[in-house]
Amino acid sequence: MLVALSGGADSVALLGVLKDLEADGVLAVAGAAHLNHQLRGAAADGDEAFCAALAARMGVPFIAGHEDVAAIARAQKRSIEDAARVVRYAFLERAAATLRADVIAVAHTKEDQAETFLLRLLRGAGARGLSAIRPRAGRVIRPLLEIERAALREYLSLRVMAFREDATNADVAIPRNRVRHELIPYLRSHFSPAVTDVLARAAGLARDDEEFLQAEAIKLASRVVLSDVTIRLDAPGLMSAPRALSSRVAHAALQQFAGPRSIHFDHVDRLLALAADDGNGDGRAVSLPGQSAVRVGPTITLRRANERRPDRRSAGEGGPASSKGGGEGDANSFAFVLSIPGEVQLGSRAVGAERVAGPGGPDGRPSQWKGRGSEVGVAADTLAMPLAVRSRRPGDRFRPLGAPGRRKLQDFLVDRKVKRTERDTVPLVVDGRDRIVWVVGQSVAEDFRVTDSSQAVILLKVRHLGGVG
Repeated sequence: MLVALSGGADSVALLGVLKDLEADGVLAVAGAAHLNHQLRGAAADGDEAFCAALAARMGVPFIAGHEDVAAIARAQKRSIEDAARVVRYAFLERAAATLRADVIAVAHTKEDQAETFLLRLLRGAGARGLSAIRPRAGRVIRPLLEIERAALREYLSLRVMAFREDATNADVAIPRNRVRHELIPYLRSHFSPAVTDVLARAAGLARDDEEFLQAEAIKLASRVVLSDVTIRLDAPGLMSAPRALSSRVAHAALQQFAGPRSIHFDHVDRLLALAADDGNGDGRAVSLPGQSAVRVGPTITLRRANERRPDRRSAGEGGPASSKGGGEGDANSFAFVLSIPGEVQLGSRAVGAERVAGPGGPDGRPSQWKGRGSEVGVAADTLAMPLAVRSRRPGDRFRPLGAPGRRKLQDFLVDRKVKRTERDTVPLVVDGRDRIVWVVGQSVAEDFRVTDSSQAVILLKVRHLGGVG
């Protein structure tokens, strides 16, 4: 386990608690990592020196990183807070790989949960956003999410552990600080002394709703999303569903071709408006992030922007075509929603998914999940839904099982001795954020492997039609 250590009270308490648990044999702390954002000059350097000294006193390996967050924010036209979050988690992933840590522990508290819920509520978020901070996302875990800051301060006092105070935490020009120092105290004094508990509970309820609706949306998508080179939507079928489901299906469909671009409410609204058209909009096109949507009759077709129409070659019934003499990535592309449980047929193969109780569970599955072969297990709580099966795309990268970092999919396939003419036919299972989960028949991505016997598992498998593959 890698501990994200900022030097503040919460992260210092987290390191102390985890070291206590390590002493009891509950877990192993692989190290601590600190990112210097270079935003506060000497104060930031002081934080780094404090964290290095603390890690040394506690006998913990320490990794420090440095990023000019202000310059990154300007270059990427992001807010400082957003840029800091992105570079921080990227740094933590690299540090975890270096120290071979299975998980990354960060020190978000119950107050952080309540603040995030309010911030997203004020920005007009739906259930997905109001779910706020998740207890686990990928390899990132948040062990203190149900603990109040006051309890952590008491722990530090009893242990006589020093920590650093970040002066910018008092700057109410920053929205989160304004919520923390002005809005929540007002709500506590004028509405409910237990407002933090109320808001944190509301976030949990929103998360439960989102998980249920997302599962239902996956079922709907398997009926109304018809994908090949493009993505095709059955407009009447989409609009016959409740808005809570149709909006999730529309969002997932748009995300397939959006790449790194964000899909927002207005994009979903524009697609659903096209689907709701009573017939007068036949042939009407809508431009959306990374793609265009065209309504013809009852069908809406999504096509990636500036995509060259592929040369269709025969590859068996319904299957992707292989490239013959073309360059890398010249073959037909394909993309299909993979429901759970469900199966996608690709020529002579079928790729399927089902949810199982977990390793060693009552379903009789194996006690250890394989990461290679024709049947593999992946950790359900690391995935963003829905899953999809697609062909490779230029620039695809992933972290192969056991590898220290990400690499190009093309290089991986070369190393695995997959013939050039067959590489475009290798199916990829990707999650709702288009992250490669499984290179079918080759390797699960390291980020999604099952690391804990208590985890829920998604079983992925490939078979040859007419027999077990």
